[in-house]
Amino acid sequence: MRSAMSFAAMALAAGAIAAPTSTIAKRQLSFVDIPTGYLQGFKNPTVQSSAGGQAICISGMVDVTASANNIQIKLPDPTNQTEVSERIAEFLQVNSTLGQQALGGPNPVNGTFGIYSQLCFPAATGTINATTIEFLIHGAGLDRTYWNTAPGYSYVDYAAQQGYTTFFYDRLGWGLSDHPDGTQIVQLPLQVEIAHELIQLLRTGGIANQTFEYVVGVGHSFGSSQTNRLTALHPDDLDAAVLTGFSTDNSGMAAGFAGFGLSIASQINPLRFSDRSNSYLTGPNIEGTQQFFFRWPGFDVAVLDIAEETKAGITWGEFFVNGQSVASNFTGPVDVVNGEFDLPNCHGNCLIPSNKLTTVKDAYYPAASNFSWYIGPDAGHALNLHYAAPGAYEHIHNFLRTHGL
Repeated sequence: MRSAMSFAAMALAAGAIAAPTSTIAKRQLSFVDIPTGYLQGFKNPTVQSSAGGQAICISGMVDVTASANNIQIKLPDPTNQTEVSERIAEFLQVNSTLGQQALGGPNPVNGTFGIYSQLCFPAATGTINATTIEFLIHGAGLDRTYWNTAPGYSYVDYAAQQGYTTFFYDRLGWGLSDHPDGTQIVQLPLQVEIAHELIQLLRTGGIANQTFEYVVGVGHSFGSSQTNRLTALHPDDLDAAVLTGFSTDNSGMAAGFAGFGLSIASQINPLRFSDRSNSYLTGPNIEGTQQFFFRWPGFDVAVLDIAEETKAGITWGEFFVNGQSVASNFTGPVDVVNGEFDLPNCHGNCLIPSNKLTTVKDAYYPAASNFSWYIGPDAGHALNLHYAAPGAYEHIHNFLRTHGL
């Protein structure tokens, strides 16, 4: 009950309840509006509204201490773009052994990392679910803004309208988070342990001075692989898992990455990535972004432009060290949500030769208490950026309510 009263008080203090959506969306809140306790855990916090004004968001760096068993990558960082393109071609060719050649033994890593994070709660007080928080992890090629891109597409806004608080962040290496060595440090195992530590902070009140009884993991693409690995290694971290841009069919990855054209990020966009090593890769143009993430005519070109402007990438470490896990001890409900024409995760069609989402439970979640799925019509890999997004959001939140979350 304390959380409900606290969040309600905060929304009242921000003056957001009576304001129309258009007013909220334009308003930059100040520290005067926010009780000091809500800023706990954030370094240099700022306060703003979500894309459509349905949520009040606290943003800032959160220091996370984590350790993991990464995998030693025996390939040196690429020295130029020719080498990058050749390695990608070798990796994608038939009967390639480059992946096996590149990987060595366990490589223990640890440290304290700055993770740029946002916690957003409903601007209206009457509908706040004080016990549940949605923990959102973005995929490769994107950053945290995937969850809050624009009015009408913002997952954060939709969740807030349903009374849910959301927490999302830039994965290590991307956005405003720290960007250490992209080959040996920024890999899936460490990303999973960072997520684990963030969840502990949310459950114990280490962030925003709030404690959450239930945590729902919502991932996209590489973020879904991370969520999946989290449920395997730390089955008690999440009370439910929602995996978007995810399936048992990765046969379209070769076509997707070939079209995306991975390139050295600092050379493609020095304004954004000049301080990154050659182990940080991104796509060189909007055509590759469209091919990998979108499906025409199910999107607005203006949203594609936003995706191109905010495009992130993938590190060598993330490229070579990834994959799905069998979460044998995870007993919560699982929901898989994809765009109908997801290229990398359904080879361009999630319904041919049969529904590719239905195999996830038997493959990865044998002990799940419940399994459901949803396919967003006329949508590609980045489902949140398509016209089908609201339907997917409705399905996900119906799934949460069905399971008492």
